[in-house]
Amino acid sequence: MKNVYELQVAGLRRELPLCPLNDNLYIGAFVIFGDPELTNACAKELLENAPAYDYMITAESKGIPLVHEMARLAGNQKYFVARKRPKLYMTGVFEVTVHSITTQGEQKLYLDAADAAQMKGKRILLVDDVISTGESLRALEELVTAAGAEIAGRMCILAEGDAQKRQDMQYLAGLPLFDKNGDPIIE
Repeated sequence: MKNVYELQVAGLRRELPLCPLNDNLYIGAFVIFGDPELTNACAKELLENAPAYDYMITAESKGIPLVHEMARLAGNQKYFVARKRPKLYMTGVFEVTVHSITTQGEQKLYLDAADAAQMKGKRILLVDDVISTGESLRALEELVTAAGAEIAGRMCILAEGDAQKRQDMQYLAGLPLFDKNGDPIIE
């Protein structure tokens, strides 16, 4: 079995280890944590193609370094993070349920009511590292809508599997799903 996938994105090459979701389906593990060269290159390329927006939001956790670098490059703009757990400093919370392909079981995402108040009436750009099933993106959309904001656009580094067919988001590269032999599944 092949155990890595060679990815080209934002002018860089990376080898992604293949990880099993079940006995017959594998994904390429794309992790930007600890890779500032990749994070910076992807943030720059995404920002160059971003629609007009007032603020950005991402889900905790792998989207954080990406949205942080995009905000820095855009002039240290404020951004928001939908948290996986409510924090003591939150003045109130909006919550939504999410089922991610890379996390077992049900999760929730939380948005601080103070952040929601800042978003109200603004154009919000949704940012993530990888979109696969679109569940995390859907959860962000619900939070942004509940806050009374407008969705300006949806951006990610990689669109995995069927997410590549979506017309409502921008991404830098496609990432296939893999069979048990490590071969890309082509639909």
